[in-house]
Amino acid sequence: MYLNPNWRILTVGDGDLSFSNAVVNHIKPAKLVASTYDSAKTIEQKYQHNALSSLKKCHVEVINCFDVTDPLCWQKLASHQHSFDVVIFQFPLIPAFVGREAFESNTQKTSMNVLNRALLHQFIKYANKYALDKSGPMLCYITSKDVKPYREWNIEGSLSNALETKYAGQMPFDINQFDGYKIRNVDRDKHVKDTSGITYVFTPKAISAQSDELSTHLTKPAYLGENHCSLCRVGPFIATEDENKHLNAKKHQQMLKLEDDWQAWLTDFYNHSL
Repeated sequence: MYLNPNWRILTVGDGDLSFSNAVVNHIKPAKLVASTYDSAKTIEQKYQHNALSSLKKCHVEVINCFDVTDPLCWQKLASHQHSFDVVIFQFPLIPAFVGREAFESNTQKTSMNVLNRALLHQFIKYANKYALDKSGPMLCYITSKDVKPYREWNIEGSLSNALETKYAGQMPFDINQFDGYKIRNVDRDKHVKDTSGITYVFTPKAISAQSDELSTHLTKPAYLGENHCSLCRVGPFIATEDENKHLNAKKHQQMLKLEDDWQAWLTDFYNHSL
């Protein structure tokens, strides 16, 4: 993950705040504001080791009870509105629903796959609307695991449909660059295995290979090219027969169903936004 020390950074959903603390210690950015979904009391109760006090000593502002899907929370950034160069969401995942009744109620009309995509879509939408400085690079970073089910969210594909902000490329996330950062389970005080991570970059601006500092760090995977299936991340197809065989396979049909569900959510979301 490339971070310019001169950038003004907002972190969101930083469970125990260890990522924000690592950024402060190792990047020393011009400005950092950290935010968490949980309240300060919940963080202290949930995580025995958290960085609340460490960030306070570094005079870093921490905004608690910050829900990235709620525009009112973004508006409460107050003086920080439109003052950031990059907003970072590390290993996002919607909280688990407590009990079967809660799970069935929340997934009655859609799937966990769509709910996680919706979380990220709204993050990008509201970060650009309320947090990012239009005179800056206007970057959204989403770091996610390169394993199922995360890779089935099609982050580099249809996630940003209906938004001006688009996928610009990606870069590997090396946790060793952020000493002290622990990837946490979203609901309890447990470390998650450090699986392969990718930071996906979104911006409404063009990134120039000739002049933009970020461009040298970004790549786009081969499966986004011709003769590949970007949904299933396979290819290249040597012959039409091979391609047709894949398109008719159960795996591909499952991915198409997820895409259809996602498009249905987008249609419903924006119809209700009018």
